[in-house]
Amino acid sequence: MENQTAMIKAHLDKGNSITALEALDLFKCFRLASRMHELKESGYPFMKEMVSVDSGKSVACYTKVNL
Repeated sequence: MENQTAMIKAHLDKGNSITALEALDLFKCFRLASRMHELKESGYPFMKEMVSVDSGKSVACYTKVNL
């Protein structure tokens, strides 16, 4: 089985975005920010945007940046 970082990278490579709740639901990943840090350290291009959710709170949403 692939590790969570690889699965998240594959998800982003398909043009999808991801939030912490989606990472938990899709990949059982409790620490999305840590996985994204690993991707950043490896040189993977992505951006983080704060988006509002139904509760009125903001959450981080990550998407791949195509260079």
